[in-house]
Amino acid sequence: MADEPMSLADATKAMREAMHETIKKHSLWYLIQAGLLVLAGFAALIYPLITSAAVAIFLGWTLIIVGVIQGISLISAPEVSHFWLNLISAVLAVLVGFLFLRNPVAGVDTLVLLMIVFFMMQGIAKVVFSLAIRPFPNWGWVLASGLISVLLAVFLLLNPGLSVLVLGILIGFQLISEGVALGYLAWKARQE
Repeated sequence: MADEPMSLADATKAMREAMHETIKKHSLWYLIQAGLLVLAGFAALIYPLITSAAVAIFLGWTLIIVGVIQGISLISAPEVSHFWLNLISAVLAVLVGFLFLRNPVAGVDTLVLLMIVFFMMQGIAKVVFSLAIRPFPNWGWVLASGLISVLLAVFLLLNPGLSVLVLGILIGFQLISEGVALGYLAWKARQE
């Protein structure tokens, strides 16, 4: 008799058990990550102006580094399909990076739009993840973290004229909620 294919319910159960074991096995690292997220969140709340400017500067440097690396890799492989389109993309990444570094405060408007997308996508991903681990004890904390991310995205969308100050505060709340949710989940897994 041939092996019967695994049902969707069995596959889901196996995935949940594997996820539970992974969280339990690496709970110390998850707790450390959670603590660092909470600390970073409080730092962002205490220094929201610095947080917003730091995010703009970090993004600027990231774009420059990615653009340079992409450009170098393209120059060594000119036969790559869409070479010129990829080269233009690399040059634009470097250019936008320099613009962010030149005037981080002006880049905050762009960051608000990016944060809307980030919070929405992260929130949806966490909601879906929480529903996938729903039988896991205290899955609701992950769900709450995801819902907070979605609410932050909606709040930013409805208030596009937010200042640099408010963006830093929102980043702080997001980091704290994510750290608390991850820490609680890891702590409960560690106690089992």
